[in-house]
Amino acid sequence: MDNPVLVDVTRGAVTESRHRGSVAIADTSGKLVCSIGNVDMRVFPRSAIKALQALPLVESGAADALDLTDAELSLACASHNGEEIHANAARVMLLKAGLSEDDLECGPQWPNRMEDAAKLILADETPCGLHNNCSGKHAGFLGLAKVMGVDTRGYVEAGHPVQREVRLVMEQLTGDTLSEDVCGTDGCSIPTYASPLQSFATAFARFGTGDGLEPLRAESAERIFDACINEPYMVAGAGRFCTRVMEGFRGRVFVKTGAEGVFCASIPELGFGVALKCDDGATRASEVMMATVLEAMLELNDDEARLLDSLVNPPILTRRSVEAGQVKPQSDFVSLLKKQLG
Repeated sequence: MDNPVLVDVTRGAVTESRHRGSVAIADTSGKLVCSIGNVDMRVFPRSAIKALQALPLVESGAADALDLTDAELSLACASHNGEEIHANAARVMLLKAGLSEDDLECGPQWPNRMEDAAKLILADETPCGLHNNCSGKHAGFLGLAKVMGVDTRGYVEAGHPVQREVRLVMEQLTGDTLSEDVCGTDGCSIPTYASPLQSFATAFARFGTGDGLEPLRAESAERIFDACINEPYMVAGAGRFCTRVMEGFRGRVFVKTGAEGVFCASIPELGFGVALKCDDGATRASEVMMATVLEAMLELNDDEARLLDSLVNPPILTRRSVEAGQVKPQSDFVSLLKKQLG
């Protein structure tokens, strides 16, 4: 059975496009408090789980050994714009480990924003691994490898000690077995493992609260959570959903997007984690889905309400910035959330 339509795209008074998807909201025991669509189907989380992948960096003591700042730990969890501030922070992370951009195995990527790409072009430069949206994560992997005393080459391979540590953490947090038959290769060349949305929602409930985690892991999760909250610009950058939400909610919410329409979140005050997937991979729809979930779950002050309203109903603009339509949640989606969340 197909997942339900959760997001409509209108032009004028006509619905032009529709996006199907699924949403799981779970507590730290793994119990679902909200389930929409098929939350048992395995999905690749892509970059939505970078904060969990950063746990070995902190748990091992590598973050302390390398004297990583909150901004650098936040960058280790980032899918950033490739702005100068992001590339420079990744460079410093590598320098602290005695490494350079040549050690990155994530591949080059043009910055997300035209103005940042233009700076490179005007300087007669081309993008390198530092501009890759995953460069902070990779700098963290390399720093962990260096402190572990293992070869930094091939750190992206599934059999490398760094990736084995990351896989073990993911299995422990999700409660899922991550075997080779559910393994793919992410865009930045590291392994990515498909799990049910319910498993990711459970993992993020635990990440945001520390409940059910051993003391060292709970402390490490709190440190990463706080770093991202303290330095939300490093997680994404100018104009980005994750940065805007974490700036606006000041510690109440951790959110992280991933490619192909995946989103995860932690809501510590409720003890819940959220994982969702837009079936067709559209970011415009996954952002509306996540904003709609947050609006349904949280009591909001005026500033928070205004922020979420702009994210729940983003306009479709013409080239002259005239509103021609909206991306908006389906009324049935909103009703389902309200019914299941009480």
